[in-house]
Amino acid sequence: MSQQYVGIDLHRRRSVIVRTDAAGEVLGEVRIENDPLALAAEIAKAGPEPEVALEATYGWYWAADLLAECGARVHLAHPLAIKAFENRRVKNDRIDATLLAELLRMGRLPEAWIAPVPLRELRELVRYRHKLVDLRSGLKCQVHAVLAKVGVRVPMSDLFGLAGTKLLDDLELGDAYLVRVESLRDLIMSLDGEVTMLDRRIHERVAMDPGYRAVQQIPGVGPVIGAVFVAELGDVTRFRHANQVACWAGLTPRHRESDTKIRRGRITKQGSRLVRWAAIEAARAPRSHSWLKSDYHRLAERRGKNIAAVAIARKIVTLAFYALRDGEVRCLTRAA
Repeated sequence: MSQQYVGIDLHRRRSVIVRTDAAGEVLGEVRIENDPLALAAEIAKAGPEPEVALEATYGWYWAADLLAECGARVHLAHPLAIKAFENRRVKNDRIDATLLAELLRMGRLPEAWIAPVPLRELRELVRYRHKLVDLRSGLKCQVHAVLAKVGVRVPMSDLFGLAGTKLLDDLELGDAYLVRVESLRDLIMSLDGEVTMLDRRIHERVAMDPGYRAVQQIPGVGPVIGAVFVAELGDVTRFRHANQVACWAGLTPRHRESDTKIRRGRITKQGSRLVRWAAIEAARAPRSHSWLKSDYHRLAERRGKNIAAVAIARKIVTLAFYALRDGEVRCLTRAA
């Protein structure tokens, strides 16, 4: 049997599968319910080791793992790059699946990296922790908003530290305001416990990783941001050089060029939002003795704090690339 190419337009409940041969002739089209047995049966029709393309869409993990178990060579299509091929009059699931198969057959499929299962599990923990911290920050903002409504002055910088907790304990508020503040405090305490649990689980997974220890040598990078870099960057050898990592994180400027006209704009923000957030957080609070901090202040005076933070964030991502690749960072100090 000749080599077959399979395109799968994956959805939450149903999927469309299109099989083609090496010449591009369609051999079969089918719509199935998202059942592992049904998917395995359809892939079996494509013969041994078929080339299979599916888009990195909602819930793709199970499908990619099942296809690999069935002996398929799985290719994950990058959703953003695929949109460049979708400027057509008619768009439906069959055409989308056919497009994936055709791009794969011609060697033009824009591929995303399929992370191994252990790394995906680490990402799940790191991303979930980030979401819980965001939720907790929102709840804390609500407490500040309630106090502002009733005219309570907050003299301390941290309302949820020791002094702030005493202030909240001694508050005398109307019933509705008191109920809301107490409910918010209970939720915050519950999230504190969940975040602590996640910190422990994440540390157990990355504590012995040499890249995790090395990345924390970078000024401003601690255990939390270090875990983000390890989980999201994964195997950095898939990048040819550090500039590709900065581009992947969306920290490079837009570039539009036509004839002699060149326009460069703001950063693309097309990439890992979590890595971009982690790098900018590290850039805003580098260690006091580091040359990164002096660079940050020099740029902030000339271009503003936001541009300075992005510039230093790109340097931090570059250092993270070398830390994860080599297990050490050899360029943290500048020659005199």
